[in-house]
Amino acid sequence: MNVKKIILIISLVIAILAFAAAGLFCYVLYYPFSPAKDAEDVDIYVRWGASFGQVANDLAEKGVVRSIEQFKFTARLYDKTQKLRVGKFSLKRGMSNYAALNVLLTGPQSYISVTLPNGYDSRRFAHIIERRLEIDSAKIVALVADSVFVHELGINASSLEGFLYPETYSFTFGSGAKQVLRILVHQFKKTAPDSIFRSAATHNWSVVNVLTLASIIEGEAMVDSEMPMISSVYHNRLHTGMPLQADPTIQYIIPDGPRRLLRRDLKIDSPYNTYLYKGLPPGPINNPGINAIRAALHPAETNYLYFVANGDGTHSFSRTFNEHLQAKRKFDKIRRQVDLEKKKKELNGRRNETVPN
Repeated sequence: MNVKKIILIISLVIAILAFAAAGLFCYVLYYPFSPAKDAEDVDIYVRWGASFGQVANDLAEKGVVRSIEQFKFTARLYDKTQKLRVGKFSLKRGMSNYAALNVLLTGPQSYISVTLPNGYDSRRFAHIIERRLEIDSAKIVALVADSVFVHELGINASSLEGFLYPETYSFTFGSGAKQVLRILVHQFKKTAPDSIFRSAATHNWSVVNVLTLASIIEGEAMVDSEMPMISSVYHNRLHTGMPLQADPTIQYIIPDGPRRLLRRDLKIDSPYNTYLYKGLPPGPINNPGINAIRAALHPAETNYLYFVANGDGTHSFSRTFNEHLQAKRKFDKIRRQVDLEKKKKELNGRRNETVPN
């Protein structure tokens, strides 16, 4: 065999090996070139402090990429092992290593919907946020009462309670506690314009006064249309010097609420106990919506001093204590009937469980 043929064969072998290496390289990085049309969506969370290996393992376990090692090789090749962003990302099963890496590096984050209902206090908000965004609820509660942070947000109060607007929000995973609270306060300022509180000033009410009463109204009302009526009861009581005797203020100070209140709860010595202390409590007891805020400023014109639940979400309003007692007896009868039906269902459930197969 002459030299030329040997050189030709060697060149051919090198070319084949180079082609094979290039093919393997492309396979590892770029195959498949696109996921299957019916590929399932997969949510990937990149958490604070997560190692690149943990993320690679999650991608492989959920079928986004074929191999942990191949994904790591791709990231090392592009020098991106330290560049992943914290967040929630939507990928598909059967992606190439490069495509999956690119989503984590530059792709859009998936938003997480967080619904904070009207009338929830900051503790309950914090637990919802912790479940949805994995932010420590204790940190949120501490920030709500942090005077430095409160004033940093332009709030002239001792706490953010009442200033955290109830709404459905969209957050990116990895948002911090301060960032979330800033958004809630911004939404409050946006939804409750200054004109509302300028109106309060003409009646010598502070913003905190308005929100405190609004939070009590929010805690009592099940039907928005009744809010001005409930507001009128509390305005009339404040005007005559009667204690507000608002059950939501007791719910605020019991550690295991909300629940049915007991007589001993009404004796808890707290400035928020409106059964023991006249006037408004020191501050809001929850975070009211705009309808409750408007109702606090614009009560209906009535002579009502009492109201009691009807059992269907509405209330009966009374001018005198005797009228109130009649309405209360009616509600107590409904409550006893509800309790009786509940006990019957529980008893029937236990009987069904003991029936032999």
